[in-house]
Amino acid sequence: MAQLKVHNSLKPGAPVPFIPKKEGNVSWYACGPTVYDHSHLGHARNYVSTDIIRRIMRDYFGFNVNFVMNITDVDDKIILKARRQRLLELEKRKTYSKSELSKIAATAFQSYAQENLPELLKSSDNSELTPSNYVARRDTAYGKVLGGGTLTGEGKPGDAEAKMKMHLTNLTSAAAAIQENKVFGGADEILLPYLDSLYKESIDGNNHTIWTDVTKYWEQQFMEDMDALNVMPPDIITRVTEYVPQIADFVDQIIKKGFAYEADGSVYFDIAAFENAGNPYARLRPESRNDKALIEDGEGSLGKNLAGKKGAGDFALWKKSKSGEPVWPSPWGEGRPGWHIECSVMASDKLGSNMDIHSGGIDLAFPHHDNELAQSEAYFCEHDKGPHSWVNYFLHMGHLSIAGSKMSKSLKNYQTIRDALNKDYTPRGMRIVFLMGRWNDGVEISPDMRIMAEGWETTVNNFFIVVKSLIVEKGASATDALKTLSINSEGLSASLEKAQSEMKAVLSDSFNTPRAMQLLYELIKEANIHITTHKSNMDVGGLEAIARWITKMVGIFGLDANATAPYNGLGWASSAASKNQTPKETAKPFAAVFQTVKSEVESLNLHSDVLDQLLTANVNGEFDALVSAGKTDPEQLVMPYLRSVSKIRDEIRKLAPSSLSKKQILALSDRIRDDDLTNLGVYLDDRGDEQGALIKFVPKEELLAQREEKAAKEREKLAQKEAAKLAREKLEREKEEKAKLKPDDMFRDDRFTEWDAEGIPTRTKDGEEVTKSARKKMEKEWKNQKKIHDAWKAKASS
Repeated sequence: MAQLKVHNSLKPGAPVPFIPKKEGNVSWYACGPTVYDHSHLGHARNYVSTDIIRRIMRDYFGFNVNFVMNITDVDDKIILKARRQRLLELEKRKTYSKSELSKIAATAFQSYAQENLPELLKSSDNSELTPSNYVARRDTAYGKVLGGGTLTGEGKPGDAEAKMKMHLTNLTSAAAAIQENKVFGGADEILLPYLDSLYKESIDGNNHTIWTDVTKYWEQQFMEDMDALNVMPPDIITRVTEYVPQIADFVDQIIKKGFAYEADGSVYFDIAAFENAGNPYARLRPESRNDKALIEDGEGSLGKNLAGKKGAGDFALWKKSKSGEPVWPSPWGEGRPGWHIECSVMASDKLGSNMDIHSGGIDLAFPHHDNELAQSEAYFCEHDKGPHSWVNYFLHMGHLSIAGSKMSKSLKNYQTIRDALNKDYTPRGMRIVFLMGRWNDGVEISPDMRIMAEGWETTVNNFFIVVKSLIVEKGASATDALKTLSINSEGLSASLEKAQSEMKAVLSDSFNTPRAMQLLYELIKEANIHITTHKSNMDVGGLEAIARWITKMVGIFGLDANATAPYNGLGWASSAASKNQTPKETAKPFAAVFQTVKSEVESLNLHSDVLDQLLTANVNGEFDALVSAGKTDPEQLVMPYLRSVSKIRDEIRKLAPSSLSKKQILALSDRIRDDDLTNLGVYLDDRGDEQGALIKFVPKEELLAQREEKAAKEREKLAQKEAAKLAREKLEREKEEKAKLKPDDMFRDDRFTEWDAEGIPTRTKDGEEVTKSARKKMEKEWKNQKKIHDAWKAKASS
C-alpha cells in the first residue's frame, strides 16, 4: 500500500510521509477569512482546495478529521471598514448646501491624491489638482500604468501597479461624481479616509456592535459563498471576539516566560529572546524575516505608529487601542489583540499544544504563520527541554493571480465568488479548474483553463449518460446490472484495476489531483473506445463498474453537490434525491406523460401485436414493485414509464408508413421526443438498424438550451429563405419595370440633343456627333431592350 506523503512547508522539498499523532485521526486548524468584504476567487482557490484535501483524507484514505476554522472578526481592516462606514452614515445625515458639500468633496479629493497618488499634484504651472483637471493630470502622470505597464516603463506590472490602478479608479469615479453634484454614492471611496481623519476620535471603542454588525453580515455572506461552492462546513468555528480574555491570558504567560515585553500599553513578541533560548524563528520563510514591507503589512495599517519595539521584527501580541478602535480590558490597559495571536489561542484551545495540520493561503506563510508558530511554541515550551513543536504539517494553498498580480481585496483587483458564479463558472466548473492544478502551486486565471475544465466535465457527463442508457437497454436496473450482467471483457476489468491502483499512488503523492483527473479522463477514453468497437458484444457490466468508480471519485473530490458519502450511485446524483421527494412525487410527471401518450395512441386506433401488448402492460405495477423493493434512485423509479413511452413511440414509427394517420403519428413522435420528454430531462436518441431509441438522462436545462438553439437555427434558416424570396421578387419587379420602357425612349434624356427614327442618339448635348463606337454600343443595348419589351407586351396581352 502506498504511503501518503504531503508537501510540508516546515520541510521544504519533496513530499514527506504523513503520520498523524493518533492513527486514523487528524487534527486540523485552518486560517479562516477576515470578514469585512465580499469573498473573491482567491478565497475560492484557498477554501475549495482545502476542502478537496479534507474530503480525500476523509472519504478516500478514511481518516477521522477534526477540522477547526476561525473567523477573524477583530482586525485593522475590519476596524477601518466599520468605523469609516459608520462615519459616512453619520455624515449623510447632516444638512449641507451644494457648495458646502462640494468643498468637502474637493478637500477629500486633494487629500486622497496626496496620500496615494502624489504624482497627480505635480504640474508645470503649480496649479491645484481639481476634479475638472484630474483626467488630464492622470493620463500624464499614470498613463503608462493605465496602459498596462509600470510607472517607470520598465519591467512587468505587479502589486504596486494594481494598487495604483485601484486608487486611480476611485479618483476617476469621484471626479465625475463631484462634477455632477453626486458626491454621496459616487465619491464615497475618497470621502471615507478623509472623514476618518476628521472624526475617528468620536467613535466609542466600548461599543463593539459598530464592528460586529459588519463582521456578522460578511461572515454570513462568506458562509453562503462556501455553501454555493460545496465546501463542507468546519466541524468547529471559532471567533476572535469570543476569545479576548483567553488571548490576554495567553499573552501574559508568554511575558512570564521571558519571550514578550510591554511597551506603552502594547505587548510585543521578543524574537531575540526566543532565539537566544534555542528556538527557531521564521521556520516557514526564513528568507523573508527582514522583509520590511511584509512585516509592516502583518502589523496592520493601524499599527504603524506604535512605539517601544526592541527589535525591528518584533510583532504585536496586544495593541494599545487608539481613539476610534475597539477596546477590551487587560493587565496593560485597554487594548485589543494583535492579529497573529488570535489563531494561536483559538487553535490551541481546540486542538491542544500540538496538532497534525495547520493550513492557509501561501500569502500567510510570513509573517502570520511564522509568528503563530513562534508565539505558540513560546507559550508551550519548557525551558531546558528544547524547542516545542506546535504544528507537525503546514499546508499552504497556492495563490490565485490575475494579470500577474495576486488577487486581493485590499487591491480591489478581484472578481467576487458570486459574480464569477453568475457570469463565468458553475460551482462544479470552478472546482474542476482547481483540481486540474496542484493545490500548493499558483494558479493564473485564463480562459483556456475554463475551456479545459468544461471539456473534462462534458466528457464525464456524456459517459455517465451513455452507460446509464446502455444499462436500460439491456433491461436491467442501474443497481442490479452488476448482478445480472457478466463481465466478458478482461480488457475493461484490467483497465479499471490499473486506474484504481494508479489513483492510489497519485493521491498518496501529496494529493496529486491533476494526475488524478487525467486518470479518470483516460479511463473514460478507453471505455468509449470499447463502446464504439464492441456494438455486438458490449461489456455493459464492465462499463457500469467503471462508471460507478468514477462516480465515487468525483464524489470524493466534491464535484457532486447532491451526493453524499460513500458515493455508491452511478452518475451525478439527482436533485430530486436531495429534495427528499417521495417516489410517487418523483414519478408523477413521468407517469403523466405515459398516460397522455397512451391515450393519444389509443385514439389513433393503431394496432399490432407489439403495440397492443405495450398499451395493456401494467406499468404502474412495475413502478409499485420498485417502490416495494426499497428502490430510491429517481432515474430507476421513473424507468418503467420512460421505457414504455419509448417503446410505444418506436412501434408507432414503424406503423406510420402504411397508416392513413402517418402525419399525425410522426407529429406525435416528434412531440414526445422534443417536448414531453425534453421537459423532463430525458433525450431519446433515435438509432437505425431496428435498434429503437436509446433513453438518455440529460439535464433539463441542457436539453432546453439545445432545443432553443435548434429552433433559433431553424428561425434563421426561414428568415434567410424569406429574405431570398423578397430579393427575388424585388429583382423581378425591377426587371418588369425595365421591360416596360420602349426602346425608342431609352436614350431620350438631356445627355443628347438629336436622335434617329428609332431613338438612337446622333448628337451629344455639346452638339458633337456621337462616335461610331458609342453608337454601336447603344444599338446593341437598343436591340436587347426591344427584345425584353416585346416579350413583356406579349405577356401582358395574353
